[in-house]
Amino acid sequence: MQRGGCVDATTETDDKQALLAQLTEEHRRLDDELKQLERRRSLTAAEQVEVSRLKKQKLLTKDRIARLV
Repeated sequence: MQRGGCVDATTETDDKQALLAQLTEEHRRLDDELKQLERRRSLTAAEQVEVSRLKKQKLLTKDRIARLV
């Protein structure tokens, strides 16, 4: 955002912090779901696909967090 030709650093920082908090929560949620599935003795084919999906999504979220930091 611009005010008088200058970037409003406070707003940018606040937006970045909010996004970081959102991504961190998403990463934690994905990790919890993944752990819950991995506790099972055996997984169905659909559950195995879900584990793969969760791992990929968790990694993408971690990459987004790393780019922000």
